[in-house]
Amino acid sequence: MAELLAFDRVTAGYGNAVVLDKLSLTLAQGQSLAILGRNGVGKTTLLETLMGNTRVTGGAIRWRGQDITHLPAHLRVRAGLGWVPQEREVFPSLMVEENLSVVARPGAWTLDRVYGFFPRLRERRANYGNQLSGGEQQMLAIGRALMTNPVLLLLDEPMEGLAPIIVEELAASIRRLCEDEGLASIVVEQHPVLALDMTHQAIVLERGTVVHAGPSAALAADQALLDRLLGVGIEAT
Repeated sequence: MAELLAFDRVTAGYGNAVVLDKLSLTLAQGQSLAILGRNGVGKTTLLETLMGNTRVTGGAIRWRGQDITHLPAHLRVRAGLGWVPQEREVFPSLMVEENLSVVARPGAWTLDRVYGFFPRLRERRANYGNQLSGGEQQMLAIGRALMTNPVLLLLDEPMEGLAPIIVEELAASIRRLCEDEGLASIVVEQHPVLALDMTHQAIVLERGTVVHAGPSAALAADQALLDRLLGVGIEAT
């Protein structure tokens, strides 16, 4: 399977602070990747670096074979990176339909298709962003990213603060995006079992570098390894 994304010994952070330290990873087209690790190990920074929001001081980021290490963030979106931030960042004073339409780019994901994928958004299309529940806001954040017609979807803690029934619904939707729609994804999620169930591959970070990489199913099946990598008896955040 062709390489979609590669981090080649990337060192990055904020100002003079180094958070990622010579980090390497690869992702194939149509594949999904879980990013796991304890608090403060660089999971969100990895996504921010991919989106062009950190200072890269070493290594290279390749996207479809091209070096995008210093490409501006807005051009990365045009190149096919879709961003679903941890804070969701829906526009509170815009209606659902306006939230979706304002970022739309040409491609297969249209307003009707997003509504078909998330029927609740169609029902709530005339409501403002600040009138939605947490689960509805997360659906809107994912739908808005889909309206940019990405090749790779980046999800930072997509299940945070949501009721279990909504978590199940969104997890199924994320799996469908990869399995049925062929969309690649990178998921940072505080619940490792859930993250592994949604993805093909997984990496575990420690102090800004990769200490484990392999199939998600294999890691999920090895409780002793999970305990060693993420902490005995706890779920990583």
